[in-house]
Amino acid sequence: MTTAGDIMHAGAQWIPATETLDRAAQLMARLNVGALPISDKTERLCGILTDRDIVVGCVAKGHNPSKVTAGDMAQGTPRWIDAGADVSQVLEEMESHQIRRLPVIRNKKLVGMISEADLAKHLTDRQMADFVEKVYARG
Repeated sequence: MTTAGDIMHAGAQWIPATETLDRAAQLMARLNVGALPISDKTERLCGILTDRDIVVGCVAKGHNPSKVTAGDMAQGTPRWIDAGADVSQVLEEMESHQIRRLPVIRNKKLVGMISEADLAKHLTDRQMADFVEKVYARG
């Protein structure tokens, strides 16, 4: 059985909800990632911040990224998966919520992230096509 822990990109890093978006962008650049899980003060997942969120949700609206925090951008219920979950559960979670990145948690700690690139390395072409159709479908 292939698990979330098998396909994830290890070493994901939190960004505190109190951190500003300019700092978040710098961290994304340093880590070469397009998204960061947002943690509250108890290191619990409270959202995910993407590079697109920073550009569209802050900069394009004329806000100052050195004044807006990651927590200000956190919206909705964050989704995550246990490291021991089967890949079919990963797909179900991502497809049913139409999300492209999924934090992986083990023993209440962030241990990795699963992105489309991670899926592409481990799924068949048919599985990947089904995933893309479901995640990008507008409905």
